[in-house]
Amino acid sequence: MKRFRLWLIGFLAIIAFTTTVYAQSKPNVNQITEQAALPQAKVIGQIEPVVQMNGAMPTGVTVSQEGRIFTNFPRWGDQVDFTVAEIKNGQPVAYPNAEINKPNSSDPSKSFVSVQSVVIDPQNRLWILDTGSINFGPTTFGGPKLIGIDLSQNRIFKTILFPQEVALPTTYLNDIRFDLRRGRSGMAYITDSSGNGPNGIIVVDLDSGRSWRKLNDHPSTKAVPGFLPSVEGQVLLERMPNQPPKPIKLGADGIAISADGKQLYYCPLASRKLYSVSVDALSNEQLSDEQVAKTVVDLGEKGGGSDGLESDAQNRVYLTNYEQNAIQRRLSDGQIETLVHDPRVLWPDTMSLANDGYLYFTANQLHRQARYHNGQDLRIKPYSVMRVRVDAQPIK
Repeated sequence: MKRFRLWLIGFLAIIAFTTTVYAQSKPNVNQITEQAALPQAKVIGQIEPVVQMNGAMPTGVTVSQEGRIFTNFPRWGDQVDFTVAEIKNGQPVAYPNAEINKPNSSDPSKSFVSVQSVVIDPQNRLWILDTGSINFGPTTFGGPKLIGIDLSQNRIFKTILFPQEVALPTTYLNDIRFDLRRGRSGMAYITDSSGNGPNGIIVVDLDSGRSWRKLNDHPSTKAVPGFLPSVEGQVLLERMPNQPPKPIKLGADGIAISADGKQLYYCPLASRKLYSVSVDALSNEQLSDEQVAKTVVDLGEKGGGSDGLESDAQNRVYLTNYEQNAIQRRLSDGQIETLVHDPRVLWPDTMSLANDGYLYFTANQLHRQARYHNGQDLRIKPYSVMRVRVDAQPIK
């Protein structure tokens, strides 16, 4: 009996010791909660939601002097009821009407086929850049075009069709900027971001409607071979079912003009570099590509891949950074500052600097499209138009 008591006391002592050790080593719930508040990536800038859209994916945005907001929806595979819209009461409405937004297969020049960009010029006119391409397919004459709309009457005042030696069958008209100080009615400059053909910059005389290509397939307009951007922590590749992954090959995309109109800034989408070229050289149709190329300046790395560019009256260049969920600004001395860094800025695409001192931009989750995820669409609606105050003015 005495021996049993000694055994029992020893056994209980072991249990007590084990319980004490476990209690001391057991994670404290409160301690875990406190430890969970670990350092996180810093949010920069105060972005404001402007429009949320639950339909097709938008790319462009532009704001008139009166504050009217326009956007567009390219026909890339989504159900697109209209490819150009004005935002009214928080919702996109076909602009200038529903009929012209229906593709005309017999005569593509008579309708909007697939619009990639909408831009307000310094005279407060809306210009619509129609790729003429459905799902990045080849174009035919009459599809690729530039349409000008008088906002006071909501009517088309000019349509410029691009000849096929300028807008090649492989051309993808991406973005456009204007300088109305040149020529009789001004000039326009357009990037060709084609992923399966030559890249370059298209120049348009707005008075005559004449157009020409410059820097055709110049290295500065092309995707960096083997370019591997990282978006949301994952390498972005074109991944299609039953096909090997391949790098994105989109070339000249973002475009902006300097405040004095002397330099045109541009960047390939599949690159982290920024370039400039003389506007005088581009605008001289008689100069050869070799002569124009001599004016190209490599402005160096910009900290990430960019889709859209914008500029202001103080000669600063705004850069979307789709790898960092950010918007940055390049100062006149070449320094780059971050204006926005926010997890909600999922693929900042196009920017528009408005008279109200805000920079408007689209966030459209382009990188989550099915073409990059083996046919699985990972986009989560809504798509957004946002803005951030930058206290700057657009170039007049």
